[in-house]
Amino acid sequence: MSAGERLPGTPVPMHKWEGHGGVMIAGDTWGDPNGPLAVLLHGGGQTRHAWKGAGETLGNSGYHAVAFDARGHGDSDWAATSEDYAPDNMVEDLACVCRALGSDKPILVGASMGGGVSLLSIGTGRIDAAALVLVDMAPKIEPEGSRKIQEFMSQKPDGFDTLEEVAEAISNYQPHRKRPRNLDGLAKNVRLGANGKYVWHWDPARRAGQRVNSEYRQRLHECADMLELPTLLVRGGLSDVLSEDGAQSFLKQCPHAEYVNVKNAAHMVAGDRNDIFAGSVIEFLERVAPAK
Repeated sequence: MSAGERLPGTPVPMHKWEGHGGVMIAGDTWGDPNGPLAVLLHGGGQTRHAWKGAGETLGNSGYHAVAFDARGHGDSDWAATSEDYAPDNMVEDLACVCRALGSDKPILVGASMGGGVSLLSIGTGRIDAAALVLVDMAPKIEPEGSRKIQEFMSQKPDGFDTLEEVAEAISNYQPHRKRPRNLDGLAKNVRLGANGKYVWHWDPARRAGQRVNSEYRQRLHECADMLELPTLLVRGGLSDVLSEDGAQSFLKQCPHAEYVNVKNAAHMVAGDRNDIFAGSVIEFLERVAPAK
């Protein structure tokens, strides 16, 4: 099952892999298949397309970059029940993709939800990663910023009448970005529902199965205690989700981690300032996990 009919112009995924429990995972890759695998995991409500610029940059730098739609997002399958969206199942999806691409020691780059999955996969010993990049995500986040994300994702459950309404909703959530005049790019974000309205690309049931709670944050805190691999934390300087206090709390917990604060970026760091983001990640990886 999916959100609805794909709009014309929606990019077709380059690959599909079987994830945990038979859920099909859609993804794109860039670069040399023989290079070090760098897996890019997007945030909740995003798709693999959020990583296109970073994926191309990593691919051009000798890495084999892959970005995939998390289950219940984009072109990946919806799960059977809300419980099937539990973070541990997403960790298993990650492991399935890594196996399919022949890597037992990937580099993980995770934003928000994807950062949580990355941290959980390493901290539980499910993935033996070569390096970790956390993007605007740490065990301690700001409740107000998280609430705004939930409100954005909850609006118009029956769908939007026009793409202009979709663009307005995104613009209201990201006022620091210039609203695009051409709405064609929105094809990646919405589907055409059976009622003729434009609906988000994700499964509404996913949010019921992935509510951020204190138990989950505690698990992430415990996983951060286990980190010994090269780690980079990237924060958006305008972010209301990961505060400077939250970033410093993680750096005290993981003192060997490196830190980059991207001043003119908010929670969606790669989308706001991909030039600075990708450059910082490449500089870090060339030191700790260089491509041959």
